Amino acid sequence: MTAVVPDAGALRAVYGAFPTGVTAVAALVDGRPVGVAASSFTSVSLAPPLVSVCMARTSGTWPLLRRAGRLGVSVLGAQHAALCRRLAGPAAGRFADAAWRAAPGGAVLLDGASAWFACTVEQEVRAGDHDVVVLRVHDLHLDPAVDPLVFHASTFRSLSPGARRPAP
Repeated sequence: MTAVVPDAGALRAVYGAFPTGVTAVAALVDGRPVGVAASSFTSVSLAPPLVSVCMARTSGTWPLLRRAGRLGVSVLGAQHAALCRRLAGPAAGRFADAAWRAAPGGAVLLDGASAWFACTVEQEVRAGDHDVVVLRVHDLHLDPAVDPLVFHASTFRSLSPGARRPAP
């Protein structure tokens, strides 16, 4: 019996039915902030403290970030919708008008994030057209007052009942 391969458009639409938070994975590379948006973030382990993100094998940014000593993973706040779109776009303007700080080791952390993690790469696992990147958490922060950015069905949404944020 041959396996049916789903249409890429249909697969993307069905994947989009699962609401996710959105993160920025960023670091200082050659003294400047470099980063990408990633909705594939998940917790992996409490002991040791591990999280993961998936990076497209075609990414030109991931090879730069991989060289960094520490990576910052910022859980984007609801006010970060425009920044998220920039982080998913061309590399040149990704940090335009973004408020951020560099932590020890070069992790870039975004102001107004609902949480952040300072991490190092623990392991990379090839998985289809992406790599699953397992990160060891060295430092973290939570701001429960910040409403997280939620991405669902190609639209930014809020956890507030009935709220929907249009994509910029």
